[in-house]
Amino acid sequence: MSETKTRTFKPGDRLVLATHNKGKYRENAALLAPYGLEVLSAGDLRLPEPEETGATFEENAVLKARAACVATGLPAIADDSGLSVTALNGEPGIYTARWAGPQRDFFVAMKRVHEELGDSADRSGFFVCNLSVAWPDGQGGVGDTASFEGRVEGTLVWPIRGERGFGFDPMFQPKGFDITFGEMDPEKKEAMSHRAVAFAKLSKALLEGA
Repeated sequence: MSETKTRTFKPGDRLVLATHNKGKYRENAALLAPYGLEVLSAGDLRLPEPEETGATFEENAVLKARAACVATGLPAIADDSGLSVTALNGEPGIYTARWAGPQRDFFVAMKRVHEELGDSADRSGFFVCNLSVAWPDGQGGVGDTASFEGRVEGTLVWPIRGERGFGFDPMFQPKGFDITFGEMDPEKKEAMSHRAVAFAKLSKALLEGA
């Protein structure tokens, strides 16, 4: 995973968040808000979603960032994230969204995790987020890229609890807490999530004034 400082963003710069997921866009845009950047959404721009053919979170995040960068000619940040369940050998992992099916029904995905865990005493897991950045090379392609990863450990609960957040949040109780991300105040969750951990690394390296 690369965390080498390449270029930096400064107030007034435009960039694209390479996601069609409104929850991810909302969280990432909120993290970027203090830096005075103009943040666009791949969904709002109606960019096509590239096929995620990578074998890791980083490979998929880089792939998405590069696609948005080429399509717009702007720097792009992509988020690839998911849930890894210890007793399921790390699944669903990079296939987290696919477990929710074509309708992105995460209740279906959470129920599948619960059923596959069965009577397992090990209910541990962790969220992973990789944030990758791609800069245009000025010739219609991609120049530098950089990637930053964060994770948060927790326990998978059933029945699910809470209606906040998105994805697996109602099933995930972060370590040291007795409530799930689905029950947690959004601002509190966003400050400690796997996405926040990855963003802290990105901001230290790439955001002026961080």
